[in-house]
Amino acid sequence: MEELYHGSSQIIRKPTFGKGNPENDYGLGFYCTHEPELAMEWACATDNDGFANGYQFETEGLTCLHLNAEGYHILNWLAILLENRRFDLSSHVSVRARQYILDTFLPDYRDYDLMVGYRADDSYFSFSRAFLTNGITLEQLRRAMRGEQVVLRSPAAFDALSFVKAIPVDASIYHVRRLSRDRGAREDYKKMLTEMPTGNEIYVSTIINEKWSNDDPRL
Repeated sequence: MEELYHGSSQIIRKPTFGKGNPENDYGLGFYCTHEPELAMEWACATDNDGFANGYQFETEGLTCLHLNAEGYHILNWLAILLENRRFDLSSHVSVRARQYILDTFLPDYRDYDLMVGYRADDSYFSFSRAFLTNGITLEQLRRAMRGEQVVLRSPAAFDALSFVKAIPVDASIYHVRRLSRDRGAREDYKKMLTEMPTGNEIYVSTIINEKWSNDDPRL
């Protein structure tokens, strides 16, 4: 049994399977976190009060794809992100990178009941886009990703969720925190772009030109 939280502008006692935005990180699903404080930030995407909805989640019998576990790597996560979210890719290298990553590193994730992996808040989304354009290295992309989200993707997973409470969230506190975290991520991104090269950097063009595979030991 796990505790999960979902930030929203409203109380959600029973989420509806099949409802939501199919262009989220892992496609259509109910996006949660183990961190109530993070859910409170998500509840205040705009400068309006919201709720951190708390649930008990029974995982027994459910299939889970944990992208941060052994056997998976950040390019698996990026491939799923590329399949579901919209990227503005106008350069030749970014278009080529997207196709190579999808063809080579996309795991078979569609039949899992739930998924756990990095969250791609809009501020961190910049790192993924920069990697696809050779703007940052593979190691820099790894360093940039932090935090986890849990995504319920099947009717069985939705049925395993039980509403416990709704925590009122004050936007004057948590919207400010959200903006502060966003600014911090953007500052990290700017600093990363100014880092001095060491000569051993791995860029997406390196991965493509050397034809890295999904089981490459360098990953």
